[in-house]
Amino acid sequence: MPSRTKLPMPVALVLMAAIIAAPLVFGAAYSVHAVRAASLYPYTLVDLGTLGGPQAGQGNAPSLSGPGVAVGTADTAMIDPYGINENGAFNGDPYVQHTFLWRGGVLTDLGALGPVSANNSSYPNGVNAEGDAAGISDNGTIDPLVGGEETNAVLWKSGQIVNLGTLGGNESQAFALNNRDQVVGVAANAIPDPLSMLGWGTQSRAFLWKDGSMRDLGTLGGPDSFAWNINAGGQIAGVSYTSAIPNPLTGQPPTDVFLWENGSLRDLGSLGGGVPTFDGIRGLNDRGEVVGMSFLASAPGAHPFLWNGKQMIDLGTLGGQNGFATGVNQNGVVVGIAQLADGTHHAFLWMNGTMHDLPPLAGSRCSNGNAINAQDVVVGRDGDCHGGGLAAMIWQHGIPHDLNTLIAPTTLDLIDALSINDRGEIIGEGVLPNGNVHNFLLIPNF
Repeated sequence: MPSRTKLPMPVALVLMAAIIAAPLVFGAAYSVHAVRAASLYPYTLVDLGTLGGPQAGQGNAPSLSGPGVAVGTADTAMIDPYGINENGAFNGDPYVQHTFLWRGGVLTDLGALGPVSANNSSYPNGVNAEGDAAGISDNGTIDPLVGGEETNAVLWKSGQIVNLGTLGGNESQAFALNNRDQVVGVAANAIPDPLSMLGWGTQSRAFLWKDGSMRDLGTLGGPDSFAWNINAGGQIAGVSYTSAIPNPLTGQPPTDVFLWENGSLRDLGSLGGGVPTFDGIRGLNDRGEVVGMSFLASAPGAHPFLWNGKQMIDLGTLGGQNGFATGVNQNGVVVGIAQLADGTHHAFLWMNGTMHDLPPLAGSRCSNGNAINAQDVVVGRDGDCHGGGLAAMIWQHGIPHDLNTLIAPTTLDLIDALSINDRGEIIGEGVLPNGNVHNFLLIPNF
């Protein structure tokens, strides 16, 4: 793949004009000096740093609020006493990782559970407009059923960590919250379950936590369920077993998408072949529209879907067998990844019944679409299809741009753009020359 060089001033300004979707106004939290210093480029880069160790990342989900509010997980200087990569946030990283909050240029360690929190790891899976975050923390106790350190769902509210507990079992995880600090996720109860979605040994149940109480949301007929998203109105999207009889091909019971509202679960079905626990749900907007991935009944592969409030729509692919949706904005515009006929994959934007190809730059074969904002601007990455040659990307009106070319020279190689908010701020991951991964935040200068 050809090298990606910084653009000269006139080209950068042309791209800046092309990228603008709506006027954006900076808040007082941003350094005027920093913005002016980088004003030759469309974006100012902020390396969010770490908590004393070498690396940082985004846990299980990108977490960007606004304005200028981000959470992630970063290494501390402590070697994890429970073993390498105990919480799974970084592959092979031996350090304890803690959730951090970045706001107004300040990185704050939000800590972890346990009597010695410095020994326990945590990471976030969502953040709201107030800067409160939901996620997971080790608690310093060994789970006798799984043999590893227990994890509990947590809420960081006003900088303080709150253990959300379980449904009677040993484990729980939080995956999303709204601006009312209603939190959803999955929690273990005490009923033995060899089919546990997360291998916990007991039933895994979707939960809603609010006002200090965790509620079991039930299932669609099987033993287990998992809540992935909650919107401003309190609707919850997730997946659930529909029976306790495993499919002989997969070893798991059939799984459908659900939407919880007004105290009950609604079975949204699938595209015929059921949905996976992970990637089955990837987005929920405030209109109650749900996106994700479903297996097909009559053909191999899996397709992205949109539940539009009335029916589940197969969004198709770009000519290949597989694809999945990664997000949906408030207008029902969907972003995702789909295969082409030659087996490569491209990012896509689906709008008004049509899937639009978001190609990589010339010289790259594959692209991934990770997130979309209200202006239909998409961010993601491109590369060689095998995890090499990665570059963080942005698509505006279907045109790809390498974000590395839209910032001042830096030693941080931006490899993946994970989320974009409605102000145009972008969070993602970059690699330093020594191979360490850091989070980056891009602040638009327009």
